[in-house]
Parts: sequence; C-alpha cells; structure tokens
Amino acid sequence: MQKIGLIGGMSWESSALYYRLLNEQVRDRLGGLHSAACIMTSVDFAEIERMQSSGQWDAAGDLLAREARALQSAGADIVVLCTNTMHKVARYIEDALDVPFLHLVDTTADAIRSAGVSKVLLLGTRFTMEEPFYRERMEARGVSVIVPSDPDRAVINRVIYDELVLGDVNDASRRAFRRVIAAGVRDGAEGVILGCTEIELLISQGDAEVPVFASTSLHATAAVDAAFSHAR
Repeated sequence: MQKIGLIGGMSWESSALYYRLLNEQVRDRLGGLHSAACIMTSVDFAEIERMQSSGQWDAAGDLLAREARALQSAGADIVVLCTNTMHKVARYIEDALDVPFLHLVDTTADAIRSAGVSKVLLLGTRFTMEEPFYRERMEARGVSVIVPSDPDRAVINRVIYDELVLGDVNDASRRAFRRVIAAGVRDGAEGVILGCTEIELLISQGDAEVPVFASTSLHATAAVDAAFSHAR
C-alpha cells in the first residue's frame, strides 16, 4: 500500500481516532500483523484555535501547507487533513502538494449520495455550520445541507471546544446532541453529518433515527481505499 500522510493535532483526540481507524482497516483487510503505512505531523491546536478565533485563516492555511509539504518530503503518497473545520483552507494544502490530497467533504458527500440521501443536517463547529465552505462543496455534489438553530449551534460548538477536544465525553451532552438531531429530522433532514471529527467520540448511529454519516470514519476508509488502489 501507499504511505498515507496525516495532518493532525486538531485536536489530538480526533487524530488518535484517525490513527486507530486506519490501522484497524488495514488489519481487517490484510490480516495477521499488518498495520497502516502512514506518517503524521501534529500541530499545536492552541495556535490553530487562536488563528480561527481571530480570523487569521490565511496564516492558518500557510501553516498547514508547510506541514503538508513536510509530509510529502517525508514520503507521503497521499495526504489527508484530520479535521473538518480546517478544510476551510484546504486550497492552501492542495496548492502546496504534488501528491493527491483527499478532501474530507468530497468523501462524505459521495457516501451520502451512495446512500440515496439528498438532504442532511450538518453538525460541527460554528465555522463549519455557519460559513459557506462546507455547505457549498456539499451542494456542488448534489447534497442539500441544513444546520441547527442558532441556540443549538452554540451548544454544539461549546461541547466540541470545552469537552470533546479535551476527551470529556458525557451523557448530558449526548442527550443534547440527540435533541438537536431529532429537531433536524423534523425539519426534513434525511441524514446527519458528524461534521467535526471529535463528535464521533460522542455520537453513533444508535443516537439517530436517520443515517449517520461519520466524516472521520468515512475519510479514513477513503484514505485506505486510495492507498490500496494506487499501490506500487
């Protein structure tokens, strides 16, 4: 298989999930003692969050582009960005690379379309839910996106930044997310995107009556597929 390059650290909790998923899938495909051929660079999330909060997206894009080039120089054949929100600056990474960049929104949209779903509820950070970069790329691939109400967006964002990125997973927050998902279904959502990598630590298919599209798991699967399909 080809070597997968991971831009991680946003947060390290979700990066650990990526690493586990990649290795589990390679083990399941090849058996025995096999594990994924991968290399990870991990940034300081406090620095990234400061850039997010202050609107320094160009600086964040430049930083992640440097990390992507470092992965390529270290032998990565495919690069993935282990975060939903920072796909806002994915073009910086794509422009910096000569190897393929596997875009998380594309892999998630493809899975949604394959499931026959056309309208989804998007859960993620405020940046992901409120800014157009995620929704527009989804809609370009034929998927209609709705987001929770403003108070519910505030709850979701708080749980992500104050709990999940710190590894704090609790039942009260799970109940809050279930309520938000149920409201989205009443508003016509046929599925729900877990559009923040850490949400998969809290929510699974059993928490919704509609299909759940876990972006991290889908992205990891697509990375392994690509690594095997382009193997030398």
